[in-house]
Amino acid sequence: MMISSAWESLIYAESEQEQADYQQMVHNGGYSAFHQLLEGIKHKLKFMQDAEIEQVIGWLDKGQRLFPEPGVFSPSWLHIWDELRQIVTIKSDIMARIPLTDRAGEWQILIDNPLSIQEIVCHPALSFDEAAYLYSYFRPGLEKNEYIRLQKIISLITDVGD
Repeated sequence: MMISSAWESLIYAESEQEQADYQQMVHNGGYSAFHQLLEGIKHKLKFMQDAEIEQVIGWLDKGQRLFPEPGVFSPSWLHIWDELRQIVTIKSDIMARIPLTDRAGEWQILIDNPLSIQEIVCHPALSFDEAAYLYSYFRPGLEKNEYIRLQKIISLITDVGD
């Protein structure tokens, strides 16, 4: 899988030469190569566990050191390193607040602005890891009066139409 390969290549590039080769490979690959790296990072953030937080921060530092100007790949990535760090910070806070013993089961994310006519956005049927990631992803972009909720489903009844 190319996504994990791009991410693993960043992780395992230890020597200065390996890092320089990886940096050159991504620069040569342009937008798509950097996109693959970011998708691998996002996948890792989604499933990041408590014991991995410091290690993931180190990998983000390494990525930023190798690619200090991500805007050259796409203007939308100008602040991507700060955005990814913000996701780590928010998800770390969620993990600190919800004990491991309470994480099993189904979770959902709700986003709403009660003062707007827009519909409520709901992301149901998530694992804790996925829900904590989505919360961390959407939380920084909330507009005025919007709120986001991370909820564990305790009781659930589902019916499917005929």
